[in-house]
Amino acid sequence: MICLEHAEIPELPNPHRGKVRDSYDLGDGRRVIVATDRQSAFDRMLSPVPRKGEVLTRLSRYWFETTADICPNHYIAQPDPNVMIVRSLKMIEVEVVVRGYLTGSTGTSIWQQYRRGVRAFGGTVLPDGLGKNSRLPQLVVTPTSKAPLGEHDVPMDEAGIVAAKLCTEAEWRRIKGASLAVFTHAREIAAQRGLILVDTKYEFGLDGRGDVVLADEVHTPDSSRYWLAGSYAGRVGAGEEPEMLDKEYLRLWIIAHCRPYDEPIPPIPPEVLAELSARYVRVCEAITGETLAPPPAGIAPTARIRENLKKHLPQYFK
Repeated sequence: MICLEHAEIPELPNPHRGKVRDSYDLGDGRRVIVATDRQSAFDRMLSPVPRKGEVLTRLSRYWFETTADICPNHYIAQPDPNVMIVRSLKMIEVEVVVRGYLTGSTGTSIWQQYRRGVRAFGGTVLPDGLGKNSRLPQLVVTPTSKAPLGEHDVPMDEAGIVAAKLCTEAEWRRIKGASLAVFTHAREIAAQRGLILVDTKYEFGLDGRGDVVLADEVHTPDSSRYWLAGSYAGRVGAGEEPEMLDKEYLRLWIIAHCRPYDEPIPPIPPEVLAELSARYVRVCEAITGETLAPPPAGIAPTARIRENLKKHLPQYFK
């Protein structure tokens, strides 16, 4: 299956390349965001994952539409499976992580910090004796700085965010409240689909009026952890990892084959990438209720994207 590694659309202005997304600022208050199949983990770029960009786009659209009455967001339209048109925002350089379970494998994960003796997280003090993958007594909010590729995110407390002038105290209160409300609502929907929404990260920006707006991606397998609810208790009780439908599957494979922060990451086998892709598709179909049809054969993803953008933004393709 052909992966979309780059989305070069020379007709569109002001290109920007992120870890996963290529975007274009149209200069009229709108931005075109193309979710590629690029994959990052442990601050490195890895082999692309088939259909990943489509899953991220479809799920983000679903959650933006589903949570719009809780917090305004930047979504406008989806002209292609991999493309969203969104409102341009002044982004707030903080990632807000909402956690419902004690888990994780990266250096900044709550489980890795807890096993090293940390007990205070985002104003919440956790008791001793909690096990990996156990449900937390209450939701925990742990903001971090938003680091570029190759650098680590840095945990921050609320006072530090305001002191660093990343946002005002009033903006932070709105961000934290919206994060908890959106997560709580999404967790209920996931439970109805037989899934546990374990944790997630959110990003926010300010619109032209200075209002806080939910942005980037929402509740995707890249930004969130999802576990199968039906087998959770049995597997955790047996000391096994939950059945996961997210990026953690890849992280655990990498940890089993190297020390990712100290050694080169070995090539990811095709079967591992195919399994990760299947898990991404599975969670997308479970949440949205849509069946993801196979991509049309013989059409390069970039060519398809250009054709769909021509229909939506004809003024740029004269």
